[in-house]
Amino acid sequence: MTFAATNIDKLCIDTVRCLAMDAVQKANSGHPGTAMAQAPAAYTLWTKFLKHNPADPKWADRDRFVLSCGHVSMLIYSLLHLAGYGLELEDLKNFRQWGSRTPGHPEFGHTAGVETTTGPLGQGVSNAVGMAIAERWLADRFNRPGHAVVDHRTWCFAGDGDLMEGVAMEAASLAGHLGLEKLVVLYDNNNITIEGEAGLAFTENVGRRFEAQGWRVLKVADGEDLEALGKAFAEASKPCGKPTLIDCRTIIGWPAPTKKNTHHAHGAPLGEGEIRATKEILGWDPDGHFVVPAEALAHWRGCLERGAGAQAAWEKRFEAYRAAFPAEAAEFEAFMKGELPAGWQEALPVFQAGQDQATREASGKALNALATAIPNLVGGSADLAPSNNTNLKDGGDFGPGASGRNFHWGIREHAMGAVLNGMSLHGGLRVFGATFLIFSDYMRPPVRLAALMGQPVTYVWTHDSIGVGEDGPTHQPVEQVMTLRMIPGMTMIRPADANETVEAWRAAIGQAKGPVGLALTRQKLPVLDAAKARGAARGAYILEEASAAPKLLLLATGSEVHLALKARAVLEAEGIPTRVVSMPSWELFARQDAAYREQVLPAAVKARVSVEAGLTHGWERFVGLDGASVGLDHFGASAPAEILFERFGFTVENVVKVAKGVLAAR
Repeated sequence: MTFAATNIDKLCIDTVRCLAMDAVQKANSGHPGTAMAQAPAAYTLWTKFLKHNPADPKWADRDRFVLSCGHVSMLIYSLLHLAGYGLELEDLKNFRQWGSRTPGHPEFGHTAGVETTTGPLGQGVSNAVGMAIAERWLADRFNRPGHAVVDHRTWCFAGDGDLMEGVAMEAASLAGHLGLEKLVVLYDNNNITIEGEAGLAFTENVGRRFEAQGWRVLKVADGEDLEALGKAFAEASKPCGKPTLIDCRTIIGWPAPTKKNTHHAHGAPLGEGEIRATKEILGWDPDGHFVVPAEALAHWRGCLERGAGAQAAWEKRFEAYRAAFPAEAAEFEAFMKGELPAGWQEALPVFQAGQDQATREASGKALNALATAIPNLVGGSADLAPSNNTNLKDGGDFGPGASGRNFHWGIREHAMGAVLNGMSLHGGLRVFGATFLIFSDYMRPPVRLAALMGQPVTYVWTHDSIGVGEDGPTHQPVEQVMTLRMIPGMTMIRPADANETVEAWRAAIGQAKGPVGLALTRQKLPVLDAAKARGAARGAYILEEASAAPKLLLLATGSEVHLALKARAVLEAEGIPTRVVSMPSWELFARQDAAYREQVLPAAVKARVSVEAGLTHGWERFVGLDGASVGLDHFGASAPAEILFERFGFTVENVVKVAKGVLAAR
């Protein structure tokens, strides 16, 4: 293959540059400079190396392309338009405008061809690691000698900012350890950030850092050199047992006469005068706007023919595979469609009263039962599997030389969350990740992005309250459950016992869109009646009915449900008809119809008390202005769990006192 530049190459590259300048200028907002600098690399990759079919953006064996530096969105929008993904010139003219298909940062599910939502720096690099992991897991499961039906690469463009973020380095460390040789990251080394030269805060040798992490590092001294770029991409495509970083030196804003190689080309329009001067340097009409030369468009649209041919060849190979391995072919297709095996729910256990156990323990049993029925259920813990109870028995490990089902993320909670997103986005896997609930703070950005992208990732967060005990306030989650509930599209479930935990897993696996977090106890809890606990699937249900028309509602979650049951017994003995509502999931309850919600929480009963070992803020949604909350609006302390619950008011006596106070105030 020859990589020598031609006039048509230059025209195609400059078309990208001019579209980026024009769109950002028209929007009066955006980042033109890096799109201009990366245009040669993007053109070379997309037209010569990237295996993709613009006519079918969801083709299973396509290469994945991740633009981690998502602020450079006009680069990918230009590529998608020119390559034939259905993004029209009018969409580029509406860059960053209401209702457009070209938002400020690329959004998965919003624009065809965008593989993941990027913008928060470092997340895209980590997503790319997850995609490469998914490719290897599926390839090792399905490929057979002479039948490589899973054989694609993950390409990622990243900038200085991406590689300053800790999450990218956590993920890069993991990728190097795992030897993900089909992962290629192009580092756009332009040495410019918003504040000025990157050297203000970033002077390390990036290449050596990646080499130390087990990566192959290639260098391109001039990002305008198509021959050097082509050779680097060709070398990166050769197996070596390591992921590849291409350190590509570019000049931001090239060839803008006064703003290139400065931070003025980073996050603002170049200005009409600078754009005119730049177009004159490129040999373009300075008065033209959003011009796409016919010759350039025709050349770019060659991606359609090349992609159709690649996909047709794969489909032919897959049909041969189907003939030789019909069961495996059917399973692969089901995996990629996100289908669950028939009867998967039948594998879930039922726990009998008297078998007191922590919900983290019950979760482990439910998870292992599900794993026997769902072969592509994979995941692991951030070095806490024995505590989180997430090890899949007989599942094997995913490591440098094996593709089992147990992932060892190391102490990398942030990367775990972001890599899980990439695995889910790739398709073919149902994924989970685990750590202590307190450390959900370390992984909050990818949790938020999973919700934004509607990815069905499950989080197993154990040690869910002051029940952690002696470890003290640094390890006792107080605000975490409430703040996670605040993420749009996030489903939090805090089960009260083993059987509610089973229902939590049933809901998590059955949910096709959006992440689910399970908040689970360290301490043992009594087991509730399994038939009643099925109500947990609806988010809230009547666990114990009042002896007469209820005058008081006790709402509780998790371990505090048992406290509410004991308080009810006292109140009932004193002649106060009291209903206990177990409310493990606000979000699941909100999805129920109005009639069911009224049945559980009748509007006529104003006397309500919530009981949860966490922030009370937010419970007013359910207890109203006439109700009260028994909770924890301060940090915990180091002491045995039973002492903490007593000192912080989680006692029968205090719940009864608060309830009577609510009744007396009416």
